[in-house]
Amino acid sequence: MINRFCCFLLLLVSCIAVQSQTTSSPAAAAQPSATANAASARPADVDSAEHIVAALYDVISGPAGKRDWDRFRSLFYPGARLIPTGQNEKGEVTARVLSPDDYVNRAQPRFDKEGFFERSIANRTETWDRIAHVWSTYESRHAKDDAKPFARGINSIQLFNDGKRWWVMTVFWQAEDANHSLPEKYTK
Repeated sequence: MINRFCCFLLLLVSCIAVQSQTTSSPAAAAQPSATANAASARPADVDSAEHIVAALYDVISGPAGKRDWDRFRSLFYPGARLIPTGQNEKGEVTARVLSPDDYVNRAQPRFDKEGFFERSIANRTETWDRIAHVWSTYESRHAKDDAKPFARGINSIQLFNDGKRWWVMTVFWQAEDANHSLPEKYTK
């Protein structure tokens, strides 16, 4: 009985040791992809919180056609998310969680058919050490010189600096609608 118990304990300890060697923290698991993304990023896109937000708007904006999705992906830390919110057909408020690749697959068919130009009209940025939060009010147009935007809203953008560059961790947004107009304090 003691021998069986000792064998059981030895097996359990071995399993725990293997588990701890094969399971790492999310940051450690993400490192190879982060290194690959860092190599492809334009240095001027990721050297400041302001520049990475500007690059984010720039890379998704343009006339009908393809976007530079490699540049887009280079802005995001592995595991980063884009989260649009709004009402579905039933009137329920929902949030959809997308990876950068999910966003590409969702947006490109629309971009193939029509232009999309989004720009920030006001940013509020809070930074502490390696993290930043940008509350970015946006306007979207189909053509760069359209007099009136077809959409406005707020992007809540969370950023991380690893000591070498800035990364987008999350873009969480809500568009303005008939029942929820942008407060004036976020348009200045």
